[in-house]
Amino acid sequence: MTRIGIVIITGLALAGCASLQYGSPQATAELRDASGEVVGQASFWEDAKGVRILAEVQGIPPGAHGIHLHAVGKCDPPAFTTAGGHFNPAGKKHGFMNPAGPHNGDLPNLQVGPDGKGRLEYVATQVTLGAGETSLLGAGGTAVVLHARPDDDVTDPSGDSGARIACGIIRKGAGASPKAAGGSQGSGGM
Repeated sequence: MTRIGIVIITGLALAGCASLQYGSPQATAELRDASGEVVGQASFWEDAKGVRILAEVQGIPPGAHGIHLHAVGKCDPPAFTTAGGHFNPAGKKHGFMNPAGPHNGDLPNLQVGPDGKGRLEYVATQVTLGAGETSLLGAGGTAVVLHARPDDDVTDPSGDSGARIACGIIRKGAGASPKAAGGSQGSGGM
């Protein structure tokens, strides 16, 4: 089974290693851990190929981590369950290797190096930043969630990727950021 989209995964340091130049993002999400500390950012750009996603993290345990787009633009710590399940307007099963999948919000694992830094670049072809049911900027908003373990790419509904360790609400525009740490990041949307 083939993956939908294009992926470049690396555990390189964050500074100065951007392989693609996108310009100002059309949407962003600031990822915070359960204590409210900023541990990364995801940026989003839409073009003819799909929605380009660049996620960068720091201070995360080394190894592979599941990372997904979730259906609700809410990130209440500590467990981030308010982000709901994976973004899945197509009603499919989870996983790139699942014959009945993938969810619209499924992404490849994010690899974190021994220095605690990681980066994921991916082109998601089953979502949009425009109008419609596959929009990441719809009325209820969406979120990016980082998990404790790797996604196995087949187990429904979450790839057996474990606890949610960081969450960020996807917001329209460059530099849009959630409310201050320590509480709810509020509801998402445009």
